[in-house]
Amino acid sequence: MKRELLVLREGEIRALLDPAACIQAMERAFAAYATGKAQLPPVINLEVPEHGGEVHVKTGHLSGGVYYAVKIASGFYGNAALGLPSSSGMVLVFDAGTGAPAALLLDNGFITDLRTAAAGALAAKYLARTQFNAVAVIGSGAQARYQLQLLPLVRNFHQARVWGRDRNKAEACVEDLRRAGIPSAFSVAESVEQAVRGADLIITVTASREPLVRAEWLAPRATVIAVGSDGPDKQELDVGVLARAARIVADSLPQCLRLGEIHHAVEQGAIRKEKVSAELGEIAAGLKPGRQSGEELIVCDLTGVGVQDVAAASLVMERALAVGVGEKLAL
Repeated sequence: MKRELLVLREGEIRALLDPAACIQAMERAFAAYATGKAQLPPVINLEVPEHGGEVHVKTGHLSGGVYYAVKIASGFYGNAALGLPSSSGMVLVFDAGTGAPAALLLDNGFITDLRTAAAGALAAKYLARTQFNAVAVIGSGAQARYQLQLLPLVRNFHQARVWGRDRNKAEACVEDLRRAGIPSAFSVAESVEQAVRGADLIITVTASREPLVRAEWLAPRATVIAVGSDGPDKQELDVGVLARAARIVADSLPQCLRLGEIHHAVEQGAIRKEKVSAELGEIAAGLKPGRQSGEELIVCDLTGVGVQDVAAASLVMERALAVGVGEKLAL
């Protein structure tokens, strides 16, 4: 039997994986995970402290799926000084029937970026108010851009305030978003508090190791989607935010008890784990409700799960094979 490995590069992957389809794939993947139709082992975290680097290895399998995948993603935050992007990575795809290597997706972290933003959009779809005015994004890197580019696919908003530690980078982020033609008024916030106060939706996308968002700044009706805290030492929300929340939603509760904002709040005694009312997939699958009141303060902890990578990679594979793109290498 002839064995081949399909090699796809970033440009090809970008052409194959569009935001709307990615959001739909994330919805199916989270629902599968919530209904016991996915395998999701723990994340492997590797630190490279001498270079300020972190590496995450995530994997998973959706029951009945043609493939399983292993994703390696890195963040080296000193790369900006070298003129290099801070994030990179690749996805290894395997045949779920035989275990044979099927594809090497050299995406330079694009799949991670898009599926992360797609999960944020999915959380906003179910947890944000139907009608709202202002969005605050805490962080000004690539993920800030992706989150604000995908959010209009599920919610309309009139204002977007971006805060970043480096004002020049925040201004560059805002300018990029304006050029993207998103129908919103973008501005740079002078502080996290200025960005957050009065915002209906707050999305945090930093690599912070200390709390940035405080409970007293939040409107009662706000939805907070925490994205950046994907390691045990990362934290963007003061634990008082979770203590004050009417509802807390996790992407994966077992994972969020090891990583993310829920992990910090439980460890510090601000909440008990039983306060987490649902996983995002349970809501997507119709097992539990999304937002029930316009005045609920809701926090969603998105640490990133391997089924997202499998779903995105599988969609790329399906489309690549249908149109015949990529380089095939004999094994």
